[in-house]
Amino acid sequence: MQQTKNSLKPQDIVILLKIIALGKQSWFHHTVAKELKISQSEVSQSLNRSKYAGLIDATRKKVNKLALKEFLMHGVAYAFPQQPGPVVRGLLTAHSAEPLNNIIHANDKYVWPHAKGQERGQAIEPLYHTVVEASLRDKELYELLTLVDAIRVGRVREKEIAKKELEKRMQNA
Repeated sequence: MQQTKNSLKPQDIVILLKIIALGKQSWFHHTVAKELKISQSEVSQSLNRSKYAGLIDATRKKVNKLALKEFLMHGVAYAFPQQPGPVVRGLLTAHSAEPLNNIIHANDKYVWPHAKGQERGQAIEPLYHTVVEASLRDKELYELLTLVDAIRVGRVREKEIAKKELEKRMQNA
């Protein structure tokens, strides 16, 4: 079955989380595109898909936090599943990264593969290939993405803690 033009893509979640990470700051398509290293046209197409899915308002400026929260809590692990891969060097994610690594102490580490990464762990494919670079420049976005990864790959306890933390952060944004 062919994907329709209105089906969500993983980068849509990244873009919506970036908007949430910006909080009350004003933003434009080109600034989001530049910060995420995604083309302006892809940002525009993404916002159209998100509008169609009800994840952003008609002006394509305000994230529907309730709908996004529901999707992240109950759908992201099924829509964009991930299984830990081989041990590689990279940037910590999921329960291995802040803020969850302060709560959950585990022997296994998960990382997004990255040549300049300082940690070794099982590889987790990020939602979009530019996530690592964008996360190195934006701590708030990084933490939101790691919480989403914990939902995507974590065990029940990790998922529940990540959901609570993500919900708290989205309410405060």
